[in-house]
Amino acid sequence: MRRHRIVGEWSMHVGEIATDVSLVDELIRTQFPRWHGLQITKVAHGGTDHAIYRLGDELAVRLPRIDRAKHQAGRDAVMLPTLAPHLPVAVPEPLALGEPTENYSFPWSVVRWLTGDTATVDAVRADTPVRLAELIHALQGIEVNGEQRAPHRGHAHQERDDDQVRECIAELGGDRRLVEVWQEALDAPRWDGPGRWLHADLHGGNLLFTDGELTGVVDWGCAGVGDPAGDLMPAWLFLDEKGRRAFRRELSFDDATWARARGWALHLAVIGLPYYRDTNPVFADICRHTLNQLLAER
Repeated sequence: MRRHRIVGEWSMHVGEIATDVSLVDELIRTQFPRWHGLQITKVAHGGTDHAIYRLGDELAVRLPRIDRAKHQAGRDAVMLPTLAPHLPVAVPEPLALGEPTENYSFPWSVVRWLTGDTATVDAVRADTPVRLAELIHALQGIEVNGEQRAPHRGHAHQERDDDQVRECIAELGGDRRLVEVWQEALDAPRWDGPGRWLHADLHGGNLLFTDGELTGVVDWGCAGVGDPAGDLMPAWLFLDEKGRRAFRRELSFDDATWARARGWALHLAVIGLPYYRDTNPVFADICRHTLNQLLAER
């Protein structure tokens, strides 16, 4: 991947908008003066589409980095209050929507800060696979109520991504075992049930833990309604072999759904690793873990 400079640091995307503490201070001062004067601190995280700044002790500011994320603030403000009462973990609570300005061209948001830490699987409790399964059961049990948006991973047409996935596998060395994982996903029968709510990005960077217990899930930008296989990805994105077995015992999906889930996990990893390898080490490590887990099953 070719990297691009933005104000003294490497960007992750072509066309990314630079942000800093002074910009956040200006946005808060001019649009939400009741919060002006609270300490502003940039948050290091593994996300790809937003810059995040902590605002005082209880708030956070989310600023889209790129055009594709510009609608998320408004969508979160509608979607998350609908989903939150049904879920066994905390999700971000939107508090205010900010307007674009001359110095920053996207809608943005202020949300309540969620306590908790991201963690690798070896640092969390043994019941984490069960907690993840409970989250998925709860989310997929929520009434869809006309929602039409299909997630980026978990939509009904996995074959549309065939060329890109194969090109990325080749770029990473062309391991035939990865090609087999992808082909098995394409060959598996498609989901023929009703679409279900999915987070569709349940990797370690989006899972929050308190004293080892899963207590929160952040970054719902990929969420939508689709094939439940899209939310089985943490079996490889986050868990190890032991955790994966426990996770699967809690979820009554057929082999075809798990095959498609492997395909979506592979999709995230092989596309994400070459793109973010030099610019987002946290996400790149998630991709490497995923590939290692997929290969360990072969």
